[in-house]
Amino acid sequence: MGWSRQFKLAVSFSVLLLVMPFATNAAFAKDGTLIPMGQSIGIKMDLSGVYITNDVMISKDNWLKAGDLIGQLDGVAVSTLYEYEKVSSSMRDKKEIVLHVIRNGENSQILADGEAMKRLLPFLKDRTEGTGTLTYVDPDKGTYGALGHQIIDSALKSPPSFKTGAIYLSEIDQIKKSVPGIPGYKISTIVDDDDFLGTIRINGLYGIFGSWNSDYKQVLAEPLTIMQPAEVKVGAAEIYTTIKGTEVESFSIRITEVEQDQFHFVLTDPKLLEATGGILQGMSGSPVIQNGQFAGAVTHMFVDNPKKGAALFLEKMRSGEN
Repeated sequence: MGWSRQFKLAVSFSVLLLVMPFATNAAFAKDGTLIPMGQSIGIKMDLSGVYITNDVMISKDNWLKAGDLIGQLDGVAVSTLYEYEKVSSSMRDKKEIVLHVIRNGENSQILADGEAMKRLLPFLKDRTEGTGTLTYVDPDKGTYGALGHQIIDSALKSPPSFKTGAIYLSEIDQIKKSVPGIPGYKISTIVDDDDFLGTIRINGLYGIFGSWNSDYKQVLAEPLTIMQPAEVKVGAAEIYTTIKGTEVESFSIRITEVEQDQFHFVLTDPKLLEATGGILQGMSGSPVIQNGQFAGAVTHMFVDNPKKGAALFLEKMRSGEN
């Protein structure tokens, strides 16, 4: 993404004065416009199989490694934790079991003892979850974009291979403030697990993208003109984000530097700084607005100075949709 060397201490968020006006009816974007959002979202992705989260010894001199994908147990296919538990339970009396594993893209067979199968369960996963911020909705295309950076599974330490995924409206319950050297974070819960905002189609370098659930017309604000990178200038701007409940608010920032694919900024809003101490994990994807136009999305913070962050140009982020 062309991040500068200054980002050696930056982290991306595996994942937020004036109240935003919400339209009661569906808002429709014109050419060259998108609807800025700012809602906190919960993210759920069903993985493409059963993955190992830690290195685990399964027999003498045989180890499973974090990131390994278990495909079969003694020739019986497993693709979910439920299937793994069902199949492994039927083999509990076996002394040896052959695991068919994919590691770094290569197939291999690893011999495990029966007792090891029980020990494996706490180190398996078939789903990844996280939080972030919804960036924009394009009602004409029926699509959305969020986060502004790729999801990296914290256990697998890589972008997860997934079958299906969805985003959900979440509610901020509590905030752990950022302090120099220690990023803060949002504590949130999904409002309704049965009611999704959109499906996930892409987990790419510039964010997550997918189809928008058109039933969520009530959360759409008015569309804004997309700001071209050359138009973004050093000076006053604002971000739309959520720090309490589900309410999207506008907070002042100052853009301090404009680079090729990104721009740097500093938080200046006293209310936001008092509540958060700076940028939080989970705030990535928050829309950045300058002079009434849609400029980009928050993506990074400086760990040693959480009031400082970086944002991706909206045009750059949108290129990840395709």
